Amino acid sequence: MPRLLRWIRRHLVVLAGLLTLAYLILPNVVVLVFSFNEPKGRFNYTWQRFSLDAWKDPCGVPDLCGALGLSLQLAAWATLGATVLGTMIAFALVRYRFRARGAVNALIFLPLSMPEVVMAASLLTLFLNMGAELGFWTVLIAHVMFCLSFVVVAVKARVLSMDPRLEEAARDLYAGPAQTFLRVTLPIAAPGIAAGALLAFALSFDDFIITNFNAGSTVTFPMFVWGSAQRGTPVQINVVGTAMFVLAVLAVVAGQLLAARRQRTDRRP
Repeated sequence: MPRLLRWIRRHLVVLAGLLTLAYLILPNVVVLVFSFNEPKGRFNYTWQRFSLDAWKDPCGVPDLCGALGLSLQLAAWATLGATVLGTMIAFALVRYRFRARGAVNALIFLPLSMPEVVMAASLLTLFLNMGAELGFWTVLIAHVMFCLSFVVVAVKARVLSMDPRLEEAARDLYAGPAQTFLRVTLPIAAPGIAAGALLAFALSFDDFIITNFNAGSTVTFPMFVWGSAQRGTPVQINVVGTAMFVLAVLAVVAGQLLAARRQRTDRRP
């Protein structure tokens, strides 16, 4: 018993990490398992028997693939808009001194601490006062505003860690401002920009509260899942969730492999 306690104390951090990882992965495992279920009735909450029918026909539920495609389209455009604007704001906040810089910093961080329902209601009030028709464009504007802060935080952290002497060396070698930015600044800031873009895509694709307030008759995939849960949960929802999870894991693994390969290349004499 004392030996076991000593072993637990030595590996306590590893055990805590593994338990936390298992806690995070468990819901995804449940979704994966029940994507192969053939339920009786409308609800896919009880295991009945193994079936590949849902995987063979993921669009078998009416409007599911249409809602999925709309969510992917919204996430792609919101990611593009939030990444471009967020990158420019991050560089401006780090590299330039101007009036109200502190206020801008506070406003950027405000959506991170504000409940989503407050931002959703505020945007809905703004759109209604402007007479805008709720739909795709109002959701897109809302998603860009929601994701913008997360991109700024990710890019700003990367820009703050950059060594300004590298850019000074490029200018000493007669590189113009555009060349310095494209060949030195942008490649160094690229990991932060990529992290912000991936975060924006995930947040936009997954968002329900802000979308529900500002969508009108537009139905995204999270709204479709919520509506289906009131009447019954089709297995195809688990199929789509599993596919998105697998793609995300593959993207992370590919990124780690590329980073490891680059490190090995940089270590070679």
